[in-house]
Formats: sequence, C-alpha cells, structure tokens
Amino acid sequence: MAGRLEDLSSARQRVVERLEDLSFAKLVPSILTLLGLCCGATAIRFALSSDWKHAVAAVIAAMVFDMLDGRAARMFGADTRFGAQLDSLVDLVSFGVAPGVIVFLWSLNGMGDAGWAAALIFFACSAIRLARFNIQSARDEGATRANPFFTGLPTPAAAFLVVLPMLLSFQFGDDIVRNPVLSSIIVVLASALMVSRMPTPSIKYMRLPRHYRAMAYAGFGAFVILLINWPWATLIAGFLLYAASIPVGFMRSRHAVEPPLE
Repeated sequence: MAGRLEDLSSARQRVVERLEDLSFAKLVPSILTLLGLCCGATAIRFALSSDWKHAVAAVIAAMVFDMLDGRAARMFGADTRFGAQLDSLVDLVSFGVAPGVIVFLWSLNGMGDAGWAAALIFFACSAIRLARFNIQSARDEGATRANPFFTGLPTPAAAFLVVLPMLLSFQFGDDIVRNPVLSSIIVVLASALMVSRMPTPSIKYMRLPRHYRAMAYAGFGAFVILLINWPWATLIAGFLLYAASIPVGFMRSRHAVEPPLE
C-alpha cells in the first residue's frame, strides 16, 4: 500500500512538472521564434510575386522577432536547448534562404547560373555560421558579458547587408544598385564575413552605463519616429551605423585579448 502511494505521488509530481514546462510564459519565446519563421517564409512569397518592399519588410519583421524571442527567453527563464536549436533553424530560413531567394529574383537572376551560384554560396555560409554558433554556445565559447563579440558576421546582419541594395533602390531608384554584378559582390562579401573569424559586436551583451541610459532611450524613441516617417532611409542609416561599429569592436576585442606591454 505504501509503495502504491509513493508511485501515485511520483506520477503526480511528474504531471505537475510537465504542466509547468507547458506554461504559457515558457512557450512565449518559441511562439515568437515561429512568428519569425512565418515572416521569413512570407518574404519568399512576396518575392515570388515581385512585391519587393513587402518582401524586405517581412525580413525586417523576422529580425524584430529574432531580437524579441531571446529577450523573452531570458525574462521568463525559458532559455532551453530546444529553443536554441529552433532559433537556429528559423534563422537559416529567415536570414539565409529568404534573403538569398529575394536578391536572386530581384537582381542576381540577370547573371543566370552564376547568380544562382552566388545565392547558393550565401545559403551554405549561413548554415555554416549557424552551426558554428551552436557549437560555440554548447561549449560556452560564444559572446559573454566580459567579451561581447560574436565570431563572424551574424546571419541577421548578413541578411541586412545583402538586401541593402534593395533599400537603396527604394530610396534612390534602381538605376545603379540593381546591377547583378554589384549584388553578387555584396552577397559573396556577406558570405565571407559570416564564416570569417572577425569579431563583431553582440548587442545582446552590450550594457550602457547608467548615466547614458536616458539618452539611449531618447535615441531609440527618435529612431522609431524616423522609422515610421522615413523607413528606408532610417534603416539604411541604422545599418551603416552598425557597420561602422564593427571596426571599433574589432579593435576593442584585440585589446581585450592581447596582454599589456611591459
């Protein structure tokens, strides 16, 4: 009798633990991740219809969900291995396959098979970049608070780089930037940066001093207002600022790892 009661108690405890694992709060990060996947897939659908602005907007929306799911995971204590693997699979679609297909249909197809080869290189390098990120995370070798740098260009930033000519065309016209040769150069450059060993800043682990936070919030508010009124110009300026931070981050990371001179 006592043994049966212990079995029932143990079974009830397992049920309670499973219900806790299925709590809505812990599902929020995965829901946000899957919404990012939906945005990436929808971007491909828009591209197949030659709706370029909505295709790029869907990729940008996927980037927003990619930022939100990580924050939600840390907020709700739902940072799990399953979530990390799901996030990488979604990133491959949203920031690897989707941007490559969009740029191919928009410009690279003017080069025929060579343009498709450039897109394939981008797909492959995105997969390599994400696989390396997963391995580094499993070994605790990725970005940390003490060393807030990724190895290589993150896939969302690479996706932004390959669609940058499209943003420029929305703002200034197609005359120059829709050239397939230019697009292929940018795609190959983004691919090489993803698989490089170059340190790039991790926004996730960057922390501003307290006395700068009010200024940062004001700047973010101004960015949102500009984004609503002048979306393409604001996105171009935001990416150029991020690109300018990469050399600065590279120098900081070198100083962080090099021993001081005696």
